[in-house]
Amino acid sequence: MPAARARKSLGQHFLVNDRVLDRIVAAAQLAVGDLVVEIGPGRGALTRRLLSQGARVVAIEMDEALAEALPARLSYPDNLVTMSADARTVDINSFVGANESYKVVANLPYYAANPIVRRFLEGEHRPSRMVVMVQREVAESMTASPGRMSLLSVATQFYAGARMVCSVPPSAFRPAPKVTSAVVCLDILPQPALEESQAPAFFDLVRAGFSAPRKQLHNSLGHGLGQPATVVNGFLAEAGVDGARRAGTLSLDEWLAIYSAWTSRNAS
Repeated sequence: MPAARARKSLGQHFLVNDRVLDRIVAAAQLAVGDLVVEIGPGRGALTRRLLSQGARVVAIEMDEALAEALPARLSYPDNLVTMSADARTVDINSFVGANESYKVVANLPYYAANPIVRRFLEGEHRPSRMVVMVQREVAESMTASPGRMSLLSVATQFYAGARMVCSVPPSAFRPAPKVTSAVVCLDILPQPALEESQAPAFFDLVRAGFSAPRKQLHNSLGHGLGQPATVVNGFLAEAGVDGARRAGTLSLDEWLAIYSAWTSRNAS
């Protein structure tokens, strides 16, 4: 079967490096019978490895031609189901049972990486683990520690423990992208850091804190929340956080403490 040509309009860069493919599979820690949702299988190099581990693979491919060709390319394995769909909008419940555990493994197109990851992290039926290829700067932000945190760091770690698996050079792909990539492993928490109903208000607070990340925290929060300095300094003191710090230095636990103090004041 002739090799499919990458489509620039879909941000396709096919991973061809065996070592990186093997590291992705190792990070997924698969057992025979595990359900894996693979996003963007392309020509099937990673799919083949997932199937060889005995996983049941649901491959979601936006490119209809690639989706149609994949079963034949892999000799029609019994443990493969392919779908031509957009992972940003696809109904997860259409291929994962209500109480069924599953993992996500993906070489994500750069332009769609954030919305796809958010869809699975924020959905009602979350995977137990995600192993995803993203742009290296995005991976570094997802896995950052206090001192280099961003809104994306907090948003990711609200739902999952995040670690870097490996950096991936452009030469690992055909065609080669113009940027370096990285593989990130996200171990999804059994429950997010707060109740689902509290998440919107929590992220409103965090967005306010990062609205002017170079400013001191009390200033960015005051501006972002539209609150006077006395109010902001009050709930920061209650949370035990120095308002002279920058947003990027705070841990998730410190943001949660600030949120608790802020909501307590609003409720009183």
